[in-house]
Amino acid sequence: INTVSNAQNSTPDYKWKAGVAKVNITPSSPMPMAGFASRTHNSEGKLHDIWVKALALEDASGKKAVMVSSDLLGFPKNVSDKIRDRIKTSFGLGRDQILLNSSHTHSGPVIGDALTDVYLLDEQQKKSIISYTSVLEDQVVKVVGDALKNLEPAELFSQNGVVRFQVNRRNNPANLLTQLTELQGPNDYAVPVIKVVNGKGELKAISFGYACHPTVLSGYEWSGDYPGYAQIELEQDHPGTVALFFQSSGADQNPLPRHTVPLARQYGRELAAAVDRVLEEEMNKIPSKLVTSYSEVILPLEKTPTAEDLTRFIAKSTVPYQKRWAERHLNMLKSGQKLIDSYPFPVQVWSIGNLPLVSLGGELLMEYGIKVKQMLGENTFVYGYSNDVMNYVPSSLVLKEGGYEGEAHTVYGLPAKWQVGVETRILNEVIKLSEKTGLIKK
Repeated sequence: INTVSNAQNSTPDYKWKAGVAKVNITPSSPMPMAGFASRTHNSEGKLHDIWVKALALEDASGKKAVMVSSDLLGFPKNVSDKIRDRIKTSFGLGRDQILLNSSHTHSGPVIGDALTDVYLLDEQQKKSIISYTSVLEDQVVKVVGDALKNLEPAELFSQNGVVRFQVNRRNNPANLLTQLTELQGPNDYAVPVIKVVNGKGELKAISFGYACHPTVLSGYEWSGDYPGYAQIELEQDHPGTVALFFQSSGADQNPLPRHTVPLARQYGRELAAAVDRVLEEEMNKIPSKLVTSYSEVILPLEKTPTAEDLTRFIAKSTVPYQKRWAERHLNMLKSGQKLIDSYPFPVQVWSIGNLPLVSLGGELLMEYGIKVKQMLGENTFVYGYSNDVMNYVPSSLVLKEGGYEGEAHTVYGLPAKWQVGVETRILNEVIKLSEKTGLIKK
């Protein structure tokens, strides 16, 4: 992207249209919370409300797209597919034009069939999840419609900020953090920001992101964790503005230290301050041209387990949710079902006035963000947790090393871990879609 000097003070160019809307998705009654297997009962109140927000864009040619942020752990495929199908039916937007991102807060509700082996639920809890998910699907479709209705002339600007509370959890033991003289492992401290200004020159929306697990909090109160506090801070600082948080490639990054509400507030303030600094400085003016692309690349799984494999695993396992995972798959085999041996992984590439925005599914590890930026440029925005959160998405190195991030298929309910080579398949698909959108010349 070419930097435009004094972009904010240049002659306004309202060739974009933008619309924004938000909806409160805080559960109205206690229900199971997502993210931690250690929780033993329903939610107890809230620290603050949680939200789904939508930013709709339309370029000079009439091309539309919508970015949806959410204070949720992740949209599982069955929920995401339903929502996107309904948006297509209601508003004519294809999957290439819809971005569903989750902040990955671990203080939101369980939705759909996500992590079914991890949560030990009674019948009442299962009913509450089904009921909540149905309402949520309606709310997301409506908020997208509201954002499209609210389209008005606008200008768009982009820039990356920086904040440094993420710590690579694979390489830096949390209990030794105060003794470390330097942090190890890959990191990316970028805070990607899009500023939307309406025809009156008013700040209308702030889209921003960061690559870090929202796991400061692990209690029983609803909250968006540090991204929730950051959005609250920005909306208080800029009355009338909607702030939308998009999770990046933070699957192996933790906010450290953690585990207190004041720390969640602190990190939220730090992130909001990083965004505010970017808003106050020169930003890159985004030309009014939108190109969107989407595909689902088939990622193979390693050899799926046999009934004998699962029986042995059950006999040896000491982890309750892993035992439930094995028993469920064994019952599937006994009933004549075939276990899946691959998975359709969502890859989305947008060119927003030549700003590359790459959105990938799953719990995306840091190395993907770094490698995509090496391919498309440092100013590229990279989001994980987008359109379908089905498993961790390890790099080739992490898949080889193993550990939690490389072998989380039992958490997400897949029958086997990814086959070696999935990183290459995903990055090749990013290149292919980047060529299609004109970000890379063939």
